Amino acid sequence: MALPRFYPIVDNTEWLRRLLPLGVGLVQLRIKDLTGEALKQQIEQAQSLCRDAGAILVVNDHWQIAIDLGCDWVHLGQEDLDIADIPAIRRAGIKLGLSTHDHAELDRALSHDPDYVALGPVYPTILKKMKWHEQGLEKLTEWKRLIGDIPLIAIGGMSVERAQGAFDAGADVVSAVTDITLNADPEARVRQWIEATK
Repeated sequence: MALPRFYPIVDNTEWLRRLLPLGVGLVQLRIKDLTGEALKQQIEQAQSLCRDAGAILVVNDHWQIAIDLGCDWVHLGQEDLDIADIPAIRRAGIKLGLSTHDHAELDRALSHDPDYVALGPVYPTILKKMKWHEQGLEKLTEWKRLIGDIPLIAIGGMSVERAQGAFDAGADVVSAVTDITLNADPEARVRQWIEATK
């Protein structure tokens, strides 16, 4: 399955209202600061906005809400795999993207037959404190060789200027967070991304 090659990650639906009209076709909603009904409402709104725009919404972490709302995709980190009910996610027909950083995590991810595998951080990232150092482009090439036809997502420190290098190394999709959300003109930056990932 071919995914759009540009994959922004945002933390609230206001970003979706800004970015979806620009032509974003794949987006992850990663909310860390809400719980309960407020969280559910954000995911429900995001799902509605993405469906209206013909875009793919990936829900980060909150797999139970994704099941309850009939969402199409969930992304899980390795810690989330410890508590997620993968059979329930699959029974709901939800596609699954998984984060990886090393060979053990990749083996674990592949045992769940993921619909994409993410590798990161490819470059140093300011987004969050991580125990993982930058993985580098060579690891993208290695990961692609190991996972074959499964889409490979490059994440971490990615920018428009670095995107082509990630594609050349084997990534199918490039994901960006702060290159957009901290940009002085996020809409203009997203237009550059869309142009660079056609």
